[in-house]
Amino acid sequence: MFEKYRIEKEVKVDLKDFDPGENGKLDKKEMEEKTAKNLEVLDELQYKLYAEGKRSILVVLQAMDAGGKDGTIRKVFGILNPQGVRVTSFKAPTDEELSHDFLWRIHRNTPAKGMIGIFNRSHYEDVLIVRVNKWISSKECERRYRVINDFERMLADNGTVILKFYLHISKDEQKKRFQERLDDPAKKWKFCKGDLDTRKKWDEYMLQFEEVFRNTSTGKAPWYIIPADNKRYRNLVISSVVRDTLEKMHLKFPEPETGLEDIEIE
Repeated sequence: MFEKYRIEKEVKVDLKDFDPGENGKLDKKEMEEKTAKNLEVLDELQYKLYAEGKRSILVVLQAMDAGGKDGTIRKVFGILNPQGVRVTSFKAPTDEELSHDFLWRIHRNTPAKGMIGIFNRSHYEDVLIVRVNKWISSKECERRYRVINDFERMLADNGTVILKFYLHISKDEQKKRFQERLDDPAKKWKFCKGDLDTRKKWDEYMLQFEEVFRNTSTGKAPWYIIPADNKRYRNLVISSVVRDTLEKMHLKFPEPETGLEDIEIE
């Protein structure tokens, strides 16, 4: 049902073809019930992933400001055992990080076997904001696409299943969420004036995201464009994709030690 949001390899993407307000013609109750069932299954599958200890999951979340990355982490992955989940948020690189290649800070935060790693922003900032602001050339951006694809292929070959989600919100929805932040004392701290500078470049960002999808959606590391104006539908789609991915991994518990059937606890 949700495979339609998956971007195939080297397909030209026009974000105007994707409705950020789509809700699957489901009402609030249906979305919540289906999501709750997904989360119940995810809890069981995460336990198997952790126990098996042979493979890992990397979830990449990208979006415009106020796109819902934090809410996705809280609502979709918050139920999971924190012992088996690690969230990494990537902000502007530090001086130390800038002294290395752009993937240095990324690679050291990828999930170990048995773990689910979640990136709140990611290495894709290094082909998005830097390109929109013309801090790197188109030639350098093309080189980075190749490096990213090689990097993700290496992770996949080492047992990491990669899921990349772009949370697609409309410009009107972003305006609404920005205003909610300004009006709510508990959320006002999340708003910064620089967000408005980025908002002015909305069209440039949409074009650059389209280039990212075309150049870096691969069979081993696909992009999904998630309708995200409706938060409940966003949660349903992402939880469904993650559940389906884990189910297809056919996870198994490790074989217990031999001779356990003869043990009696005194």
